[in-house]
Amino acid sequence: MSIRVSHISKKYGLQKAVDDISFEVAGGQIVGFLGPNGAGKSTTMKMITGFLRPDAGTIVVCGVPVIGEAIATKKKIGYLPEHNPLYTEMYVREYLGFIAQLHGVADARLRIDQVIDLVGLKGESAKQIEQLSKGYRQRVGLAAALIHDPEVLILDEPTTGLDPNQIVEIREVIRELGKTKTILFSTHILQEVEALCDRVIIIHKGKLAADAPLGELLTASLSEDPNIVSLQPQTRSLEQVFRDLTGVQ
Repeated sequence: MSIRVSHISKKYGLQKAVDDISFEVAGGQIVGFLGPNGAGKSTTMKMITGFLRPDAGTIVVCGVPVIGEAIATKKKIGYLPEHNPLYTEMYVREYLGFIAQLHGVADARLRIDQVIDLVGLKGESAKQIEQLSKGYRQRVGLAAALIHDPEVLILDEPTTGLDPNQIVEIREVIRELGKTKTILFSTHILQEVEALCDRVIIIHKGKLAADAPLGELLTASLSEDPNIVSLQPQTRSLEQVFRDLTGVQ
């Protein structure tokens, strides 16, 4: 199992952002992680990557416990946060070289060439990051997340602010990466989930609302059990499922 999250919780003051969530993600899956704003998605992702420590529960990534082994788990994970942190005064190759050095990548020049080609940055690789469009900056962030060839990718809103053409391009990159890596990604663009995902996890108000294969979720009756198994003959859209489960009528 690439990711195992067991009964994790996290509070900010009196507010419980994540409330006793458990799920697993098997190797080679692309899983959509959905929920309204403030549902606890980013907090959960930050706990999986080791940037936040849960108040309760355990997280294991590729057999390594995140708590107590944060450095070891970071070697297994590539993380693209919602607000892509880049040193925009640096050139693309310079920045990727810096990230490769932090990860101790052996043949950094070769690996930089590989990720630039993989994410479609070849024509922009000689530019300063501040000269790039939002879409290409997202590609730089994705390349940085991939530079150490991680087994798991955690992508938080990777298509935020992109135009329709850029969204399709990033979607294709994610689909290609999903052939060899486990991917957990959050998005508000439900068409992305329908186009890419094997499975969907939905959280609402810090709690697990659904966890099922996409096809099953679209044909499942509503249930208090997050592992939805009761089927109906009709098929609903993912938008309708999301609205039903997160309380929007």
